[in-house]
Amino acid sequence: MTEASRTDDSFHVFDTTLRDGAQREGINLTVADKLAIARHLDDFGVGFIEGGWPGANPRDTEFFARAAAELELNSARLVAFGATRRAGGKAADDPQLAALVASGAPVVTLVAKAHDRHVELALRTTLDENLEMIRDSVEFLRSQDRRVFIDCEHFFDGYKANREYALAVVRTAHRAGADVVVLCDTNGGMLPAGVRDTVADVIAATGARIGMHAQDDTGCAVANTLAAVDAGATHVQCTANGYGERVGNANLFPVVGALELKYGRRVLPEGRLAEMTRISHAIAELVNLAPSTHQPYVGFSAFAHKAGLHASAIKVDPDLYQHIDPDLVGNTMRMLVSDMAGRASVELKGKELGYDLSTDRDLAGRVVAKVKEQENLGYTYESADASFELLLRDEVRGSRDRFYTLESWRTISEQGPKGFTGNEATVKLWAKGERRIATGEGNGPVNALDQALRTALEGTYPPLATFELVDYKVRILEGQHGTGSKTRVLIESTDGITTWSTVGVADNVVAASWLALEDAYTYGLIRAGLEPTE
Repeated sequence: MTEASRTDDSFHVFDTTLRDGAQREGINLTVADKLAIARHLDDFGVGFIEGGWPGANPRDTEFFARAAAELELNSARLVAFGATRRAGGKAADDPQLAALVASGAPVVTLVAKAHDRHVELALRTTLDENLEMIRDSVEFLRSQDRRVFIDCEHFFDGYKANREYALAVVRTAHRAGADVVVLCDTNGGMLPAGVRDTVADVIAATGARIGMHAQDDTGCAVANTLAAVDAGATHVQCTANGYGERVGNANLFPVVGALELKYGRRVLPEGRLAEMTRISHAIAELVNLAPSTHQPYVGFSAFAHKAGLHASAIKVDPDLYQHIDPDLVGNTMRMLVSDMAGRASVELKGKELGYDLSTDRDLAGRVVAKVKEQENLGYTYESADASFELLLRDEVRGSRDRFYTLESWRTISEQGPKGFTGNEATVKLWAKGERRIATGEGNGPVNALDQALRTALEGTYPPLATFELVDYKVRILEGQHGTGSKTRVLIESTDGITTWSTVGVADNVVAASWLALEDAYTYGLIRAGLEPTE
């Protein structure tokens, strides 16, 4: 770990994904998960990574033990979290504080009560004893050569109820040697103007270095964090992708994006900002949650454009409808093709896919007309780039080329004894002049069709062996009635390296699935470098 790889200490980006973020419903991190996430956060360049509460649960204790041997941090310092000593005791004798020291973490964050009612009702002690608990705990950890941050729990609510006592908590921690006193909006009820006024008052009244920890219950956690910075806070606590209890915490990526790109404040080591999108998605995969497509800066849709008016402007200058260059945060601009698309949208999407339509207005016009015709039938190409590229390719070539000629397909679902259901599919087709008949079984008719089509073609087209269906979505289209409605199917496929999405629409789910499967196989084989033969 080198000091040169870190930004200076004048501003802290403090990440608490491994502790506070892990309290989100649906997240259950193993020690291996926590180590992997810590490496990603370090790659991003945060200054501090809060690893958990050693001594409070075995998993966090194990994390710090393994981190000492396995985690080599280049940008970040590891932080252990705990609480001030118990009422009536001594810090030097407190087992929780001893566990924090034993963790080996060079930095400790202590949570302390800053709301008078919480002191009296939750801690069941006096206001003076709470201040002594803070002083004693900070001084003990400083004597053990630990850097100390104090998280003032429920600070903003406590400040409203009893300003003088809340300020006394900050002064006590500061005078005892805490490097930063963090004001926590624990219930997440604050709004930016109130945060800014409170932080400014606390700094003026105490002289302490102030940090901000915001929950997102009003949807203002990022705004509240930036309001605190506006008022003089120089330490921000966030979680990756905004993970956290209830509705979550201040999202690390919009906070850092704003600080670097809007405030002009360097808070990451040089070159790390461009890793933002990759790291956001990698952490989402590790916690087993789908990345938020509409998340600022890093979402798949963050720089996606659908309206024809936008596309016309972007064709002239992308900055006309984008607040930053997406490359700065490792994201990309995308053009969405829909019935709202105009010629500019199609030209830009074609360019994105490697087709120059700008010199052929007639071709671009045909593609626009075809898209609108198909979307009127229920198709959507916003999430099916592969099907759109095949449509575009067909218009360029003047025909729909395929790798086989279909004769027929059918599926059979049968009910067996004791409720057992079997699904079987048969596909008859011609490929490279040979007639093929194949059957497949699956856990549903679509899976059976997939197996039958694969069996019929794999011998002729070996790349099919790498193809896998990874996602499948069905939607009954509006404006129809009951079981007679049209059905739209979206399929996501992969060859183990890249993924692509295709769409099919028909009067029933199996027929729609077949159309989406056909596009998936055709597109995948073209990507593999094969040319259609039929």
